[in-house]
Amino acid sequence: MASNNNGKIIGLVLSIAISILLIAIFSAILGAKPISISSTIQPVNIDIAHLVRMSLIQAFLSTLFSVLAGILIAYSLNRLEFFGRKIIIAIFASAIIAPGLVIAIGLLAVWGREGIIANLAQILGLNWEFSIFGLKGILFAHIILNGAFAGTIFLARLDNIAIHKLKIAQSLNLSPLKRFMVLDWPTIKAALPHVSAIIFLLCFTSFPIVLLLGGGPANQTLEVAIYSAVRLDFNLKLAAQIALIQLIICIFIILPSLFSKQVNLRAGISRPYDWKENKYIRLFQFIILFLFFFAFILPIIAVLINLFSTEIFTILQKQNFWRATFTSLILGSLSAILTTLIAIFIVKAKIGIKNKYMGAIISLPLYAYLVVPAVVLSLGFYILSLHLRISSTIIAPFVLIIANSLLALPFAVSLLLPSLTAINLRYNKLSRSLNLSEFKRWHLVEWPLLGRDIGIILGLGFGFSLGDLGVISLFGTNEFMTLPWSMFLASGAYRTNESAIIGAIILLLIFSIFWFLPIIFRKWANAKS
Repeated sequence: MASNNNGKIIGLVLSIAISILLIAIFSAILGAKPISISSTIQPVNIDIAHLVRMSLIQAFLSTLFSVLAGILIAYSLNRLEFFGRKIIIAIFASAIIAPGLVIAIGLLAVWGREGIIANLAQILGLNWEFSIFGLKGILFAHIILNGAFAGTIFLARLDNIAIHKLKIAQSLNLSPLKRFMVLDWPTIKAALPHVSAIIFLLCFTSFPIVLLLGGGPANQTLEVAIYSAVRLDFNLKLAAQIALIQLIICIFIILPSLFSKQVNLRAGISRPYDWKENKYIRLFQFIILFLFFFAFILPIIAVLINLFSTEIFTILQKQNFWRATFTSLILGSLSAILTTLIAIFIVKAKIGIKNKYMGAIISLPLYAYLVVPAVVLSLGFYILSLHLRISSTIIAPFVLIIANSLLALPFAVSLLLPSLTAINLRYNKLSRSLNLSEFKRWHLVEWPLLGRDIGIILGLGFGFSLGDLGVISLFGTNEFMTLPWSMFLASGAYRTNESAIIGAIILLLIFSIFWFLPIIFRKWANAKS
């Protein structure tokens, strides 16, 4: 009996340890003092009220349109059955790990002044005046990524509506609108607050998209201002002040979710119920899918097509590229493993502890990244390293592994919680009666049933780490370089082709791992069972 409690105890200890780490980072930021490098550095005047207002406006609009897009995507996919449906769902599901930096580069390649659309307009003799920079570009990128993300979550809920309810509704001859209001909307509504909070915080703390597509100070957000204060001006006091404001806003938004029910983030893959709607409604559904699918896939194709560029051979001969690749693969693998281990133990603790307030404590790490996003987390570690006189080169790898593990953790737990809960309900009494140790229970009962889930979580952890720009933005140097940092430097130096090729390699690595790991781990788990 005692051995079965080990997982719960470890999960609780991990939650407390992460909470202490966050408090230490918060304290470091709170106690930050100006560090003067040169008397020639002038104080930077930043309109913090404008930064807050701009961050809130773009996050609110991004969330609103992303949720609407997600509902339309889920509604259309739930109604339609066609060849390639599962592939489209898998592609939309990959939005969760698509790096914002790479998507921004892809949008520039499609919608920029020298992009695909502009060149096509020129061929047709049309005058193309559209600019992807500014608030509209930020919104466009966020809607593409988060709309697809929300759509997969809502689809999972729609696909799980009980068949008997659908049969009763069909026998009552409900109109499409009535069916949506009676069956679909209550199902979506239950997940809406939690999903909206996650998307709002993802957009509010968005860094690479705003950095590349913001178009100047008018659209700057708190996250970009923190980066600028540290990296460009080395004004730690100002950066700390901005970070504290961001922390307070994030805590205010996420606090209600600590006591709410978790939402399953698994993509819906079941077959739609055979309820044919009229041809006009079906045409509308196909149009919705067509528009959203191509809005999502075109930037990805625009990036991946660079893999066929002849310049790739020049990049592959550079020592810096291979050093960045090796660093990214090692850090990504370690982050993925750490994310998986923490998620397993925290889920075990959540299942085993029924007290509402203890459950809230255990849930704290699940929102760590959303409350303390990458740049703020990086800033806290950066200040700590200065106070402790630790070289940033030494601490940087550990910071990246921990920060990116925290980033993937809420998604990993949301994926693992439903499966492990179902296993616990079905096999807990049997495991106790057989007096199985924690290890034997995992090996004989849980692992064979969780192989695919573990593969997905490892893919998530790897993808989040490999595509990260937020943490490396304060620690990246010419000696310590990852693929996203190398891509960012190339973009900043106007080496556009090199930046796009590195982005294509990042996407290829992330998508390959994300799609194939679940298959490999499912077969491995079944072979061991």
